[in-house]
Amino acid sequence: MTAVRAELRKFFTTRLWWGMAIAVLLSGAAFAVLFAFVFTSDAVQGPQGAVAPRTDAAIAKAVFTGGLQVGYLLTLAIGVLTIGSEYRHQTVTATFLAIPRRGRVMAAKVAALLVVGAFYGVLSLAGAVGAGSLVLSSKGIAPFADTSIWRTLALCLLVLGLWALIGLGAGILIPNQIAALLISVAVAWIVEPVLSLVLALTEWGKSISPYLPSRATSAMVEATSGGFDGRPIQQLSWWAGALVLIAYAVVMAGLGTWRTLRSDIS
Repeated sequence: MTAVRAELRKFFTTRLWWGMAIAVLLSGAAFAVLFAFVFTSDAVQGPQGAVAPRTDAAIAKAVFTGGLQVGYLLTLAIGVLTIGSEYRHQTVTATFLAIPRRGRVMAAKVAALLVVGAFYGVLSLAGAVGAGSLVLSSKGIAPFADTSIWRTLALCLLVLGLWALIGLGAGILIPNQIAALLISVAVAWIVEPVLSLVLALTEWGKSISPYLPSRATSAMVEATSGGFDGRPIQQLSWWAGALVLIAYAVVMAGLGTWRTLRSDIS
């Protein structure tokens, strides 16, 4: 617990945390309002809106998770910076001297990132649920029409923590902090989502696309999405999506930990 508290103290004594907090809160609220108006509009709910959520519960889930991509990109960046800044500013040596057992240090970083991810998840959902519920209620949509909505909200907290762990692994495997940050965000934001859509257009790729990180994330929160042709994309069940994203986080954090344990640090 001492090591975990030390890692949390490192993070919350910088200006990064509250800047991120404001961004997560406002983006969650802004995207919720945007998607609430979009998904309740006549154009989307009309006969041409093949991919649009139809039930009150589906609409509420889409609205509340509208800003999730921005949220997990921010926690991905936090994961990269958590270890990358230590190597960049050469404070990692002091860290390992204070706690010589590297495995314990890495376990503390993993636990701290899960806490940080959940913290930002609460802020994101506070903005999304607060603002989104107001708009949905004004449109005659019940914000909490089904108990599965609460499950989706809880899984959003897990999503942000898992993406932070993916960032932790990327920050270790790519030695340069700036390169790690740019590559991680570019892959998560542009390359991988586009790749998943392209794969979904091919017969052989349809079975691969649901297992990519962005698709697993969408499956976890039961977000509705479509391909380039406007048709719904096949995705996993929420629990299968959770297992897939957990596997990505375990592999990335595990590889990062393995490299840290074997590397010479001076």
